[in-house]
Amino acid sequence: MKQALVCGAGGFIGSHMVKRLRNEGCWVRGVDLKFPEFSETPADDFVTGDLRDPDLCRAVVDRRFDEVFQFAADMGGAGYIFTGEHDANVMQNSATINLNVVETCRRRNIKRIFYSSSACIYPAYNQQDADNPNCAEVSAYPAAPDSDYGWEKLFSERLYLAYNRNYGMECRIARFHNIFGPEGTWRGGREKAVSALCRKVAEAKPGGSIEIWGDGLQTRSFLYIDECIEGVLRLTRSPHSGPLNIGSEEMVTINRLAAMAMEIAGKKLDIHHIPGPLGVRGRNSDNRLIASTLGWKPSQPLRSGLEKTYAWIEAQVAKSKPKKTSVEKDLAATLLVNDVIQPCTISPKTGTATPSLPSMVSPISPPA
Repeated sequence: MKQALVCGAGGFIGSHMVKRLRNEGCWVRGVDLKFPEFSETPADDFVTGDLRDPDLCRAVVDRRFDEVFQFAADMGGAGYIFTGEHDANVMQNSATINLNVVETCRRRNIKRIFYSSSACIYPAYNQQDADNPNCAEVSAYPAAPDSDYGWEKLFSERLYLAYNRNYGMECRIARFHNIFGPEGTWRGGREKAVSALCRKVAEAKPGGSIEIWGDGLQTRSFLYIDECIEGVLRLTRSPHSGPLNIGSEEMVTINRLAAMAMEIAGKKLDIHHIPGPLGVRGRNSDNRLIASTLGWKPSQPLRSGLEKTYAWIEAQVAKSKPKKTSVEKDLAATLLVNDVIQPCTISPKTGTATPSLPSMVSPISPPA
């Protein structure tokens, strides 16, 4: 039986990878600071621990795993990555994890590691035109990422490639483009664009409004989680050693993404554009290399994945709303008599509400 280790198995992409590997019949160990938030992990073994700790890393990598998937990182959406307030933590935490993981695997003679990099490594100067961004793999240099998150990802790419050259390892690298889907972070400040917009739409009342940072004309592409997992496995098990984009080529403006979420929800909402962190003006996955290398590329329409994701987030929003107390329910039921709100008196002992004046509307008698 194939044995696999998933680092970051408590997170969004990592937890989905654990499910896929278990469905394939693999024995899977997961490791993360926490268990998955939204569902039980199917991992055969799950270790809660900090991969920044080299001792923990050595304890987790206690055998020669056939495949190691490294998703663990300090990350979040634009509100976390692009403010500059978390740069030191992002760089130190993620770099330390990658240094520990790759060296510990080398000492166990593990060859095949997948590393999840990001489209944030691409130079800002190639992504100033919202309609024509250049994100071909060969465009990464001269390097000029627009965030320290991107610089750390680029450093770690070079780290894994150096271990390939110097130690004969077989590390594989993907540059992710905005992965989304159910069971991803949807509130709290680290959520990404799709989850944030779905939440805002789900929380808004019909005829209300939502807020979007900037003018909403910045462009991105978004890849549904199932195709991300498929692409990762195909790349990991291929002979290709260089970085590959894993993303959709269906580029949309943020305004259009919001409009799609509204259409799915059946809500007509106004958009208020406000100042906020934006990132680059345009970004889209260039899938020419993955298509020619793996004979495969993502093809699922954005709308299809968005429908599934919105339904899941809408359910999460509903669950998070405070439930009415028994007194509130009793009050609502007592006051609404024949669809007319009645004056009432509330008992200080029981909280029960009773009409203090006779109803001005007579009950409708059933037909004889």
